[in-house]
Amino acid sequence: MTVDTETRPLPAARHARAAVAVLFFTNGALFANLLPRYPQIKEDLAIGNGAYGLAVAAFPAGAITAGLAAGLLIRRMGSARVAVLGTLLTGAGILAAGLAPSVALFATALFLAGAMDALTDVAQNAHGLRVQRLYGRSILNSFHAVWSIGAVTGGLMAAGAMSLGLSLGVHLAVSAAVLVAAAVAALRFCLPGPDNGPEETGPEETRPEETGRKETGRERLTAEGARGTSRVGAVLAALVLIATAGTLVEDAGNSWAALYLSDALHASAALAASGFIALVGAQFIGRLIGDRLVDRFGQRAVARAGGLITAVGMGLALAVPTLPGTILGFALAGFGVATLVPAAMHEADALPGLKPGSGLTIVSWLMRLGFLLSPPIVGQVADAAGLRTGLLVIPAAGVLVVLLAGVLQARPRRD
Repeated sequence: MTVDTETRPLPAARHARAAVAVLFFTNGALFANLLPRYPQIKEDLAIGNGAYGLAVAAFPAGAITAGLAAGLLIRRMGSARVAVLGTLLTGAGILAAGLAPSVALFATALFLAGAMDALTDVAQNAHGLRVQRLYGRSILNSFHAVWSIGAVTGGLMAAGAMSLGLSLGVHLAVSAAVLVAAAVAALRFCLPGPDNGPEETGPEETRPEETGRKETGRERLTAEGARGTSRVGAVLAALVLIATAGTLVEDAGNSWAALYLSDALHASAALAASGFIALVGAQFIGRLIGDRLVDRFGQRAVARAGGLITAVGMGLALAVPTLPGTILGFALAGFGVATLVPAAMHEADALPGLKPGSGLTIVSWLMRLGFLLSPPIVGQVADAAGLRTGLLVIPAAGVLVVLLAGVLQARPRRD
C-alpha cells in the first residue's frame, strides 16, 4: 500500500516563494501604470496611429534585443539580483518614456525599458523555478497569476491617478518608487547562492515509480525515441505561433484598448482604462483556474476553447461596437488566451531531440514577436481603414490558435 504524505516546505522556501511573487507583481504593475496613459502621450506628441504603433513597438524590440543576454547576467550576478536590478531600470525607463518631449525620445525610453523588462522576466522565472524545485511540485503558474494581479493593480493605479488629476510625471514617479521599493525589499528573502549550482529538491519530490504517477512528457518522449528533426521543428514552429498569438492579443489590450475606447467609443480617460483592466483581469481568472481545466480536459481542448472564445467574443464586440460590449470583448479575449503561453512552454520543454531548456528558451524569446509586430501592423491598418479594423487581429489570433492547437496534448496532463 502506498502512503501519500506531503511535507510542508521549509520556511526559507515559503519566504522565497513570497519574494518571487512580489517580483512578479511589481513587474506586472510597473508597465501597466503607463499603458492607460498612452492616449494622453499620443495626444501630447501629436502623432498619428502609424507613428504611434512604431513608437510603442520599441518596448518589445528592446526586449527581443536584450532577452538572450539574461542568461549570462544571471550566471554572473544571480537571478534574484538581476530581477531586482531590472525592475529598478524598467521603472526609470517608464518614467523617462512618460516625460519624453519627442517621439524619438519616447521610443528610445521604451526600448530601454523593454530591454530591462526582458531581463527581469527571465530572471524572475529562473528564480521561480529554483523555488519550485524546493517545493517539488508545480507552482510557476501561480506566479504568472500574481503578475496579472499586478497588471490589474497598475491599471487601477493609473485610472485613479487620472481621476485625481495627477500629472503624468508625478503619477509615474510615485508608482515607480513604491514598486521598486517593494522589489528591493523582497530581495533579502530570495534564495541565496548561484543559480547554476546543484538543483534543489524538495521533500515532496519522489521518483515516478514511488508515487504511481505517469511519466512526464520528457520522460515519455525520451522512452519513445525522437520523432525526427523535421517533425520537432514543425511542432516547435506551431508552438511559437500559439504563444505569439497569446502575446499578440495581450499587446492589443496593452497598446490599443484605451485608445480605441476613448477615440472610437468616446469613453472618458478613466473609463477607457477599463478595457485593459478587463483583459488582464480576465486573464488572471483564466490562469487561476487554468491548471484545473488542463488537468481535466487536456491542453488541446482548453486552447481550442480559448481560441474560440477569443475569436467570437472580440469578433462580436467589433461587429457591434458598444462601450460595455467592447469591454466584455477585451475580457473574453484575455480569458481565452490565458493558458496559451504556459501551454506552449510546457510542450516545448518536453520536445525530444533538444537539450533541456532549449525549446522553452526558443518559445520564450520568439513569442515576443507578437509584442513587436502587433503595434506597427495595427497602427498601419488603423491609419488606412480605422482602428476598429486594425483590432481584427485579435479574433484572427483566436482562429489561428484553433487551427494549431492539435500540437498540444490531447489528454489531461498527469506530469
